Amino acid sequence: MPQLYRHAVGDIVLNLLWCLALTVKNYDLCLSPPQVAVSSALQAAKVSPLIEKVSDHKDFKKLLRTRTNVLVLYTKSASSGDAHLKLLSDVAQAVKGQGTIAWVNCGDSEGRKLCKKVKVDPSLKTNGVEVLHYKDGTFHTEYNRPATFKSMVAFLKDPAGAPLWEENPEAKDVVHIESEKVSNARCGVCKRMQPIFQQAATETKGKYVLAGMNVHPAEFDGLKQEFSVKGYPTFCYFKKGKFLHHYENYGATSKDIADWLKNPQPTQPKTPEVPWSESGSAVFHLTDESFDTFLEEHPSVLIMFYAPWCGHCKNMKPEFDEAAEILNKDPDSPGVLAAVDATIHKSIGERFKISGFPTVKYFGKGEEKYTLPQLRSKDKIIEWLQNPQAPPPPEKSWDEMPSSVSHLGAEDFREFLKKKKHALVMFYAPWCPHCKNAVPHITTAAELFKEDRKIAYAAVDCTKGQNHELCKQEGVEGYPTFNYYNYGKFSEKYNGERGEAGFTGFMRNLRGRDQEKVGKRKEEL
Repeated sequence: MPQLYRHAVGDIVLNLLWCLALTVKNYDLCLSPPQVAVSSALQAAKVSPLIEKVSDHKDFKKLLRTRTNVLVLYTKSASSGDAHLKLLSDVAQAVKGQGTIAWVNCGDSEGRKLCKKVKVDPSLKTNGVEVLHYKDGTFHTEYNRPATFKSMVAFLKDPAGAPLWEENPEAKDVVHIESEKVSNARCGVCKRMQPIFQQAATETKGKYVLAGMNVHPAEFDGLKQEFSVKGYPTFCYFKKGKFLHHYENYGATSKDIADWLKNPQPTQPKTPEVPWSESGSAVFHLTDESFDTFLEEHPSVLIMFYAPWCGHCKNMKPEFDEAAEILNKDPDSPGVLAAVDATIHKSIGERFKISGFPTVKYFGKGEEKYTLPQLRSKDKIIEWLQNPQAPPPPEKSWDEMPSSVSHLGAEDFREFLKKKKHALVMFYAPWCPHCKNAVPHITTAAELFKEDRKIAYAAVDCTKGQNHELCKQEGVEGYPTFNYYNYGKFSEKYNGERGEAGFTGFMRNLRGRDQEKVGKRKEEL
């Protein structure tokens, strides 16, 4: 075990060997504030020749056309970008061959023309600089992460990836065991556990140390083997520098972690879960071999296709069992209940195109009749079997209904927004209740502004196809998320009121500012 790592874990530590926290050559750096990276960068003697100075619009377009991953620093003047240029000189060296860094001085005559054409004005920023990222020849996003060496390198190595864990201010009480290696979050359970681990670190501050470390790189294979790290996240408990055991409650709350640290004990082995088909349930459990014969013998059957690991299936099982106790034991029953484990009896699942769990289907006289997603409770199951009817037709999706809201996808998102001076985009999921509540209000707002060609209210269904990746790139972490764009460039998140008044008021304020600017120009003339 490396000496620095032993120093880091201290006397009593719950250390999370995470998929995104990092390690360093000098542990003392991991306790330094973010400004250290900037201050050390400021000592650089000159701007790196790896930074491309651009002032001509044709050269700029050629750069974007020939490079796929470009970070551009726009400065108000030659001197206003000194700090960023010295920092970016180090970054350019670190990402050589993976990303390109360019500089546009909007203060000189040629650069001013270029900045005007691409609609960038760093003088509006408090520090006189603006940093924008271009991907595959088009604008991708504004760089709004910390101006540190590590954050910028991580961003350029994975522009669509999540920010580093230590960039989250809520993770300030987690000790980040760092290194020059950078890695973004990919592990879903890690992402879910992060805020819980952060809160536990804050609640136990001064009593225990909660640390995070990325051991995914191959150089840590020995460490992973030593502490039995076989997946992410893995929690390891240390006392006085000695590893004692793992903490394995991946559904824990911050209180669970804090309580466990008061009396840390190894996790007791779990009792194997009894398969549903062996639990003594009244439900008939079918197999590939028995399926067709069973349907021939039972003219009215409701079948639940399930997977043992599926949480929604586990929630539904007790209801299905209780309904089966009544229906399957009554000689005058209107139908019987059966189940198929589609992870074992795969040919049945494929035959009936089962793509999600649970899926409930009704079979009458041996033939498939209906798929019934609404049947989830004992009472509804029994009531429906008394009088089997076709389910109501599914509701029309929002993008199928006529409105003045523009529904965008990954294929047309950027091209559409480039043409709009002001665009408010709602990123949503069809199942989200808060999204459903916002739909009529943003639809009404869009109708009010439909004649203004410079304004757009748009929406992106993040659950569709490539839209999921698009939403991730646009910083969507929950639904609904509202982003405001100016000619395709992200400007800010909308956190205002989600009613008609909020959506329309936001756009009226923007148009009011436009008119003020026009008025000032006329006065100057």
